[in-house]
Amino acid sequence: MAKAKQQQARKPGGPDLPRGMDLLNRQGLNKGTAFTEGERSALGLHGLLPPQIESLEEQVGRAYEAYQRKDDDLERHIYLRALQDTNEVLFYRLLLDHIEEMTPIVYTPVVALACQQFSHIYRRPRGLFISYPLRDSIPELLRNRPDPEVDVIVVTDGERILGIGDQGAGGLGVPIGKLSLYSLIGGIRPERTLPIVLDVGTNNAARLNDPEYLGWRHGRISGQAYFDFVDQFVQAVKQELPGTCLQWEDFATPHARPILQRYRDEMLTFNDDIQGTAAVALGAVLAAVKVTGKSLKDQQIVMLGAGSAGIGVADGLRAAMKGEGLSQQEARSHFWVVDKDGLLHSGRKDLTTEQSVYAQPGDRVAGWPRTFKGQIGLADVIGRIEATILIGLSTVGGAFTEAIVRELARKVQRPIIFPLSNPTTKSEAKADDLIRWTDGRALVATGSPFPPVNYGGLTIPIAQCNNVFIFPAMGLGVVASGARRVTDAMMLAAAQALAANSPALKGSSASLLPPLADIRRVAAEIAIAVGLEAQKDGFAPKMAEDELRQRVIAAQWTPVYPTLR
Repeated sequence: MAKAKQQQARKPGGPDLPRGMDLLNRQGLNKGTAFTEGERSALGLHGLLPPQIESLEEQVGRAYEAYQRKDDDLERHIYLRALQDTNEVLFYRLLLDHIEEMTPIVYTPVVALACQQFSHIYRRPRGLFISYPLRDSIPELLRNRPDPEVDVIVVTDGERILGIGDQGAGGLGVPIGKLSLYSLIGGIRPERTLPIVLDVGTNNAARLNDPEYLGWRHGRISGQAYFDFVDQFVQAVKQELPGTCLQWEDFATPHARPILQRYRDEMLTFNDDIQGTAAVALGAVLAAVKVTGKSLKDQQIVMLGAGSAGIGVADGLRAAMKGEGLSQQEARSHFWVVDKDGLLHSGRKDLTTEQSVYAQPGDRVAGWPRTFKGQIGLADVIGRIEATILIGLSTVGGAFTEAIVRELARKVQRPIIFPLSNPTTKSEAKADDLIRWTDGRALVATGSPFPPVNYGGLTIPIAQCNNVFIFPAMGLGVVASGARRVTDAMMLAAAQALAANSPALKGSSASLLPPLADIRRVAAEIAIAVGLEAQKDGFAPKMAEDELRQRVIAAQWTPVYPTLR
């Protein structure tokens, strides 16, 4: 409650305002050529700037011209990051004016390449490196943060970066990119965000052998020592930044869920790969199911991928099915989950506790063909059941073959097919192939961006089922409502609000998810739904919906230059 007011009330100025070059070197205060005559006189800027005074709009035009001169996506990413480190308001206004074009550059898919090249493109510090050798000094490291007040932290250990694996300290590129979108879309003030990498080493030989690698040159710490280090970090955050929302990002499957389970009931925290991915996928699925005219509880869902993201999506869908009246066992029976070793079934002894929830009874699949390494594979499942939804979170590029997709489409009028792995090279199928193989009938959302597909005289936009629809709104919702926890019910409320804003509900060939140009408005609607659910569960102060809406609007920062006094 107080946080939302504090966000708006804080204005640059006062006796501590830097002058001259010190001011121009502060990316949160620098206005470049937009400093007024009065500001230049009062703050010692005359002579340091060219005489022409520009508007923010004029600066955006020149910045976009420079952006267009870059030859490839990595160079564009580097340019935008440099602008972010120089003038944050201009950076965010440029992104806002070109949001569909530039979101893939600052985040997926280009951020994957930026993480791989992190040590080679490093220019200026942003965020915190908390390395294992300094594990007994974590509170002191947190006190070195650039700004004392922090609303959202995004932290990674760099082990499972997108679909490209262990990047060590270079994984910091993902929290930087994520928090850029927290500010761009959710409106969290940039200075109140903090990207962090827990540098526990890397097992990536290419990184360790790279003479320019900037991280701790050591194999990854594992076992109890790893979890003890994470706990030292969490206790330091609770001590130094109580009430700050802590988002876990790109942790490997053996660590992601145990960390979430351990801390979710004692602090404001969530895992975006598990819960955010589940919420955005559920939102898109709910919209697609509405287009078909059926109910979620009637669907047979096949999932390729049983890691933390895949199981998280299944958990979200299962919770929604229970909300439609199915029992726990009935809901579980609607899922057919396939991993690298085949279908999850009760005869397998290698399943985790979370995976075992989706293990089909052995007698239900007895006598099924086993054409995948002697096990029941994806093609075998699609051949034996009348699947209506096919979701991929496997990072296996091309896994949804033409034969599999055509067999699925043979049995259902409007198949729902979501190849959600990213970057693009890891996508289970290309969007245009899915439309062609299903004679234009498929309802498609993807993890990476794909251009619209022209088919049968229609231009079919492809929804990018990106967590960007959820996590910025979640941050806005918890900040504005004063929530103390992030619950599964809040994630479900976010998914339902996202589905309610689907363009496909007004035209069946429209995108399943809103356009990025509308995403700030949708984020506000999702944030309100999140805040209301937090109140309902007793995790946020009670207030009327109108008051919550006002707080959400007030908390959503927009990139405009303040007047400096």
